[in-house]
Formats: sequence, structure tokens, C-alpha cells
Amino acid sequence: MRSQLRRLAGVAVVATISLAVAACGSSSKAASSSKNSDAAKATSAADLGGMDALVTAAKKEGALNAITLPRDWANYGEIMDSFTKKYGIKIQDDNPEGSSQDEINAVNSLKGQSRAPDVLDLGGAFAQSGTASHLFAPYKVATFADLPAGQADPNANWYYDYGGYVSIGCDAKKVSPCPKTFADLKNPAYKGKIALNGDPTKAGAAFAAVFAAALANSGSFDNIQPGIDFFAALKKAGNFNPVQVTTATIENGETPITVDWDYLNAGYVDALKAKGIDWQVTVPTDGVYANYYCQAISAYAPHPAAARLWEEYLYSDEGQNLFLKGKARPVRLAAMTKASTVNAAYASALPPVTGETKFPTNDQIDAAKKVLVAKWSAALTG
Repeated sequence: MRSQLRRLAGVAVVATISLAVAACGSSSKAASSSKNSDAAKATSAADLGGMDALVTAAKKEGALNAITLPRDWANYGEIMDSFTKKYGIKIQDDNPEGSSQDEINAVNSLKGQSRAPDVLDLGGAFAQSGTASHLFAPYKVATFADLPAGQADPNANWYYDYGGYVSIGCDAKKVSPCPKTFADLKNPAYKGKIALNGDPTKAGAAFAAVFAAALANSGSFDNIQPGIDFFAALKKAGNFNPVQVTTATIENGETPITVDWDYLNAGYVDALKAKGIDWQVTVPTDGVYANYYCQAISAYAPHPAAARLWEEYLYSDEGQNLFLKGKARPVRLAAMTKASTVNAAYASALPPVTGETKFPTNDQIDAAKKVLVAKWSAALTG
């Protein structure tokens, strides 16, 4: 399981960027020379003479510094391995269990050093605050036009990469019938069975679950209170189990019903099946809530060509299908479906979603987070 810090990265709370003093250590030749390189100034592959020239420049650098990419999160392990195999570029993944704030801090504190991050995977508000602080290098990948409106910075300082929906996971051998909606979770038969992926004041997946519950109970992106009230009522009824979900708690039957991101719940299916568990996953129709992570290139990347090639790879059909293989929904899914370049088998494994998906603004998420922090503990212990 990922740490709470990593899950918190998905919560788009507005970050106060720590302008840390540059860490001790000598600057590398790669870092010092990157400021003057053509790659560091390139806003598209065309600026370097096309993809072949970008590949050549990236291979010459020979390395890529990533940060906070757990190998078991959205299939990042296979994605990194495939990139290295394809281009011969070694990836150093620092602090894989870290947070979006850790990434911002690293960009600020490691400027000019060979170990500074080249690329970042961030929550939405961190991407916007980093852009406002001029921490990112604008770069339009070849498939930039496929990104839906509102899901990329117009100047390409950041762009959504993958995301998912709040879902309900259920051990069908221990629970019958499995709940399909938030309304179903009120069933007295589920006493002590319903759990979240962490504390919603700290963990992004749990925060999203409360927001989804609010939408299912006459709340809105401007009003998360009904979601807090919903889980408080589940706690009072005895249905809510405060134990944090892990694969171990699912296996031992302690948390047979979980409310979590669909790409995490769906990712458990095969592993749990091997242990004799029939894990079923549903995106509830009465509380449809989705969110995405964002990609960005550091303005101080020591390997600027490799950083740009990494983004080209992630937003190519190959890279997007690898996110999809990890049960995460790639941002180009609609465009790839239309172009028939999506892996149909991977797509068919996703939990179905009905209805139109809308996204809260970062200001709305920040306001909801403040309400949750102020009221969650009292509501659940009152």
C-alpha cells in the first residue's frame, strides 16, 4: 500500500511552497549546462528538429530523475521499465512514497544539482501553484490537442495524466448483496464492514470518498458537509469501521467493504482472486466523483531532453495504454477510443461509469478540505 503522504498528493489543497535553501552538494555538469541547452528551451519536439532529434538528445543524456512514483501505483513500475527498455535511459525514482509538497520542495532545494527532479507527478493545486512560481518548463507533447478542455494548462506548464473515480469494493463471498451505491451502505447488514483508505483529513482517497458521499446526499462541490454527516451516521449506526484499508485487512476479512479510488480497488481484483476472494468493484451512480494527477517538467531539469521524451512517452498511445493496464483512466482515453488506438481488453476491465463527470475547481477542493479538517473528528466521535 502507498503511504498516506502519497495518497494526500491527490488532494488538490492549495500548497504553500517552501522556498528551501539549496541543499548542500556539488552541482553537476549536466545541471549547469542544461540552462543553455536547446532541450531546456524546447516547448515542443519540433523545436529540436522532431521526435528523432529529441530521442537522440535524450539518449545522450542517458538518465531521468523522477520523484514520488510508487511502482504499484497506476502501473508506474511497468511504465518506467518499458521506457528504459525502449530508450536505454535509466530512471532514478526518488522518494517513491512522498507527496506533491515533497516534489515542490525538491525542485526548490535541489536547483543546480544532478539529483534534482526532471519530471513531477502532482495533485492539481500543486501543479497550479508551481506554475505561478515559475517552477515548470512549458512543453506541448505531440498529442496535446487530445487533452480535454480544462485538463491542461493552456501554456502546457502542466497537464492531467491519469485519474479515477471513487468506487465501492466488496468481498462478494463475505457480503451479500454487495453495495452498489452510497445509499446501499446504510444497510444494517453491513455493520462494522465499511472502511476508507486512510483518514480523510490526511489521505486523498478518503477525502474523495467523503466528497463523493456529499454529492450522493444533496451536497455539492461547494458543500461537503453532507458527506461528513453521512459517515457520521454510518459510524453511529455501527456500519463504519475506522480501520485503514490495506490488502491485508481485506484478506483477513476485517474490511470487506471499501470506498476507494477505482484504479486501486480494481487493481486488487486479480491478486485477491488468487487468494480465493471475489472482489467486486462498482462506481456508485449516486456519488460520481473523479480526480486526476498532473504531469510537469521542472524548469531546472538536469536532463531536459529526457524529461521531454518521458512526457512524450506517457502521452503516447503506448504510455496511455500502460496507465490503462494499471486500471487508471488515462487523460486521452476518449480520444484513443475514438481513434481505435485504445487497448480494448484493458478498457473493458474498468468499472463502468454512467452520467456526466464534472470536476471541482482547486478553490472548491481547498475550501472543502478546510471544512473537513475542522469538522471530521468531532462528527465521527460525537
